[in-house]
Amino acid sequence: MHFYAGLLIAPLLFLAATTGLLYAGSWQAERILYCDQLTVPHVGEASVPLATQVKAARSAVPEGKVTGVWPAPEADATTRVIMQRPGLEEGETLTVFVDPYTADVRGELTTAGDALPLRAWLSEFHSSLQLGEFGRNYSELAASWLWVVALGGVALWFGRRRSRRADLVRPDRKATGRRRVLSWHGTVGLWAAVGLVALSATGLTWSRYAGENIGQLQDRLGGATPSVAAALTGGAAAGSDEHAGHVMTEGMEMPPPPPTADIGIDGAVAAARAAGVTESLRVTLPANGKGYVVKENDKTLPVHLDSVAVDPADGRVMDELRFADYPLLAQLTRFGIDLHMGLTFGIANQLALAALALAVMFLVVWGYKMWWMRRPTKDRRLSVGRAQPRGAWRKLPVTVLLPFACVTAVVGWFVPLLGISLLVFLAVDVALGFVAGRRNRRTAAAAPQG
Repeated sequence: MHFYAGLLIAPLLFLAATTGLLYAGSWQAERILYCDQLTVPHVGEASVPLATQVKAARSAVPEGKVTGVWPAPEADATTRVIMQRPGLEEGETLTVFVDPYTADVRGELTTAGDALPLRAWLSEFHSSLQLGEFGRNYSELAASWLWVVALGGVALWFGRRRSRRADLVRPDRKATGRRRVLSWHGTVGLWAAVGLVALSATGLTWSRYAGENIGQLQDRLGGATPSVAAALTGGAAAGSDEHAGHVMTEGMEMPPPPPTADIGIDGAVAAARAAGVTESLRVTLPANGKGYVVKENDKTLPVHLDSVAVDPADGRVMDELRFADYPLLAQLTRFGIDLHMGLTFGIANQLALAALALAVMFLVVWGYKMWWMRRPTKDRRLSVGRAQPRGAWRKLPVTVLLPFACVTAVVGWFVPLLGISLLVFLAVDVALGFVAGRRNRRTAAAAPQG
């Protein structure tokens, strides 16, 4: 399995590692590339009200509709005003960057979540090679097999006979030829195995098919990620959004009542800060019968991910949600995704991701090099390695074979692209065995008797 998967899936793993390496460096790259938009030329003594900053953004982009505001998280950072504007693709927003001290607009960029254009493009390149939904199959197939290849390689490496225990964890520098390549392949794979399994698991959480199964299982186990309750009641709900639609009353479409008072974004932020929500804020403006939602977005340890909902009429905190109150599975999912994206430990996290990506690339190259070093020669025919002798399955006790087959079937169903590709591998192996059997019978029949 390690050989076949490594041989056939390795190109996808190499692609995923290469694009992942580029993404790991995108955090630092966008700070350099978009320095003018992200930072202010001079740090002032006091910032102007957020409402004034939003007004400046609206003046710069009058056709845009403001949906959120991200106050400057650092003294030299700009405030981000998030807008919807006609002509944007699904999932895209327009971000206007405003100097919090002068309300001067520093620029505008099309963004996807918190990703600026470079990182957004590299993120899509990593997940789908910019091929849309079809391209996502490549990354899911790579993530589906990465943990199998990694754990299989570890098992094989531990199972090898060696004269020195040190050769288990460090390359044998005295070895030559294929043994030297194998030594590097095995030791680097051993050191990287935990990280590779973690990348595989976290990558599958937002994949297309396995991700849906993981999400359903998480929900059934009570580990769904909660959200703060921001729905308004009574007249406040009707008048909370000047762009809200009409109200349905007894089957009749009725115009909404006049808008109620709005404390404004500065009042909402003040109410959130008073409730303990203070770090790296993201404010969602009232819309569709909901109040202000103010969330923390500091994902580096120790994380600050609390959130509150604020009534726009009087600044009352309607609901609070603390990250400490998340279900354990939801917390682990959050940590796993942020580790995968390089957020939890900042630059150290990004360097670790880059190291894992380079490890995968070298492991693939070393694997193919070992295969090439036992390529066909004049003295031997095509050889793809020493496969397990045929009939080995039949030698296993039923008490081992049946549970293993059941576990494999369950995993293959839960991770569909793994299951489908495994069936293809088995079909190819059976076909090769059939061809080899016919060849052996012909050879035996043609051999001289007696």
